[in-house]
Amino acid sequence: MSQTLPADALRGKTALVTGSSRGIGADTVRYFAEAGANVVINYRNKAPRANKLAEQLRALGVQALVVGADLTDQASVEGMFAEVAKTFGGLDILVLNASGGMESGMAADYALQLNRDAQVRVLEAAVPLMHEGSRVVFVTSHQAHFIRTTPTMPEYEQVALSKRAGEDALREWIPALDQKGIGFVVVSGDMIEGTITATLLERVNPGAIASRREDAGRLYNVAEFAAEVAQAAVDPIPAENLRLVGETGSFAAE
Repeated sequence: MSQTLPADALRGKTALVTGSSRGIGADTVRYFAEAGANVVINYRNKAPRANKLAEQLRALGVQALVVGADLTDQASVEGMFAEVAKTFGGLDILVLNASGGMESGMAADYALQLNRDAQVRVLEAAVPLMHEGSRVVFVTSHQAHFIRTTPTMPEYEQVALSKRAGEDALREWIPALDQKGIGFVVVSGDMIEGTITATLLERVNPGAIASRREDAGRLYNVAEFAAEVAQAAVDPIPAENLRLVGETGSFAAE
């Protein structure tokens, strides 16, 4: 995995990435640390993996705080940000990466709880620690962002609808964030090779990834997409607060 941000570009900054013990979140938090940022690694139930990542990042000369938190639980989220405030005093970058909804054995409304309600809950708790020049990045998929105009595979529809509901709920915060000088960007990507979601989709719909890859020409891998997420935290705010990653010709705009 190559470095994406310039060395020391984020020296003295603090970045929190939800769901960052593995996958896109882990690579994103690594890019921030390589650029000199102190980082907060959030996980739900992967403590050993999160702690191993933290040790690797501390070797880069930055601070790495590991915080387990269930983002669907208010007290858990408040506890996480209390630790952030105590350790760092503030927050410069918040990446809302954690999502889900295809897991088995969850409540019927779990996708909405995690992909909409929890995203707003985390943002609400983070804003008091943020300041002018801070940045919030919400990670989503084309299948979710364009769900109103482009159908997706049935197995993913409820997750896509819940993630779009999350994006809409977060976008309602843009005027308040603008007033505080906090930037907001949605990063939307096509299917990403190697993610948990892609693996689960392939399990219930064999051939789905290959089919999408053929339609799109190519699919980003985890490290490549994470680089786009990390870049969104420092680049100028794009039009409509939206950074589209990968092929979009297959999706009808709203």
